[in-house]
Amino acid sequence: MNGLSHQELTQLFFALAILLGSARLLGEIATRFRQPAIIGEIMAGILLGPTVFGAIFPDWSNLIFPSEGNFRVALHGFTTISITLFLLVAGMEVDLSTIFRQGRAAFNVGMTGMLFPLIIGFFMAWYFPRLAGSHPGADPFIFALFFATAMAICALPVIIKTLIDLNLFRTDLGMVIVASAILVDLLGWNIFAVILAMIGGDIGVSRVGVTIGLTFIFVVVMLTLGRWLIDRLLPWVQAYTRWPGGVLGFALTGGLLCAAYTEFIGIHAIFGAFIFGVALGDSKHLRAHTRTLLDQFISFIFAPIFFASIGLQVNFLANFDIGLVAMVLLIGSAGMIGGCTWGARRSGFKTRESLAIGVAMNARGAMEIILGLLALQAGLIRERLFVALVAMALFTSLTSGTFMQAILRLRRPIRFLEYLTARRCIIDFHATSRRHAIEQLSQLACLGSDVDPALAFNAVWRREQTMSTSLNHGVSVPHARINGLKSPLVAIGVSREGIDFDSMDGLPARLIFLILTPHDAQRLQLELLANIGATFANPALVERCSNVNNYTELLALIKSHIGEGGHV
Repeated sequence: MNGLSHQELTQLFFALAILLGSARLLGEIATRFRQPAIIGEIMAGILLGPTVFGAIFPDWSNLIFPSEGNFRVALHGFTTISITLFLLVAGMEVDLSTIFRQGRAAFNVGMTGMLFPLIIGFFMAWYFPRLAGSHPGADPFIFALFFATAMAICALPVIIKTLIDLNLFRTDLGMVIVASAILVDLLGWNIFAVILAMIGGDIGVSRVGVTIGLTFIFVVVMLTLGRWLIDRLLPWVQAYTRWPGGVLGFALTGGLLCAAYTEFIGIHAIFGAFIFGVALGDSKHLRAHTRTLLDQFISFIFAPIFFASIGLQVNFLANFDIGLVAMVLLIGSAGMIGGCTWGARRSGFKTRESLAIGVAMNARGAMEIILGLLALQAGLIRERLFVALVAMALFTSLTSGTFMQAILRLRRPIRFLEYLTARRCIIDFHATSRRHAIEQLSQLACLGSDVDPALAFNAVWRREQTMSTSLNHGVSVPHARINGLKSPLVAIGVSREGIDFDSMDGLPARLIFLILTPHDAQRLQLELLANIGATFANPALVERCSNVNNYTELLALIKSHIGEGGHV
């Protein structure tokens, strides 16, 4: 390739813009429905690829996403860099000390959770290769080893997100799950590194042995001497370079160097970046804000392009085999859930908790998809099995949190933002008194509902007369429980001057949240009040929110505060 032509450069930039924009849009829509963003990002690629857009408008599809030539090479290079950086961030999530702290429980859950699906998957692929999706010409041993690994891998980022959503991340149960997932991911990617070294008929046994040996040495050195060296270098980088650019540059340089090394010895570049991420993330000198910046930059820019590009490579409808999907899902889920549940029981967990650990560990997410795509690109598997692996990854990611919630009989955390809408928000709220404010907000809250505004006002005003509902720092939460109401109604008035709500600290209320909840849902009301109080505990946030110009600015301020480490 001598270089991209003017037309090819135009196509590349346009294609990247379309992929990123559509992936981010559908990813945001997915999160609004409390689903992983990766669901929307992959769906964007499916819609743009041969499954939908290519089938309806093949000429336009080939114009935007040519299937051959320099464009395809350039896009492949960009997506390879994207997924390499994504694995760097994924590696930073691995906390080696967590494994050591959890000790026996993490080892039992991780090892049994790894061995059960490995053994079942290998047996299935070795004795029934056609049922497992093997194709003529595939090396039986390498395919069986890959299939077993695919059944045993899990997705640490999805697992952590699920635990955070369920308020279990910092519990003993959550820490055992995270430690076990770290152990499984480390072992799984090492096995897959061996598989990649074995692919290719022109490579002799001695060469495979050398590659495996070099890989082992690399892992050991990076997780011992490399960790130590990175921990010593980070303070120097932070002290003598501009923040955060110096640390970000150091992280990306190290990740790309390790990626280049593993690619050189015959292992995919992503493995080197992943191991460097593990070593970097373990340093006590890596600031949380720097980690977040790197994570968001890659996860919101590079990762969506990669996951959307998956849909350009495969026609998901043409290669969807319901029998193979069901078999893959059954073997993978039975092996992982059964193994982890048994390991948890051996470690002393109760039956219900053990089953919840198994279900949590069954989330496959991005790691399963990456594993399958690399095998597809290497010619180890065909599109039919790849589609089945993607289906398993998406299904387990979608359902693990719901199943855990049902098993542990948990209630989902209540957040006031779920009930806040633009139509029930008044910016630059002018009310002459506390009573006037409650009257106006009662009318606003009842818009589009069956609740009588006068009835709502009377209930809220009676409650307000009993005791002021004002919180500290200029926030007030007048509220009442209403008969016949099915779900909460929340209205907000934003006052720049403030309204007297007889607060304990003497400050006028500048953010007034009026909350109506079902009469028999006292706990729901208390959780909404607690969530608002915790979110606006910072007086600086109240000050900034009281000076917004519209609802969008208000929502952006609240969400950015949550994203920066405020109340979630």
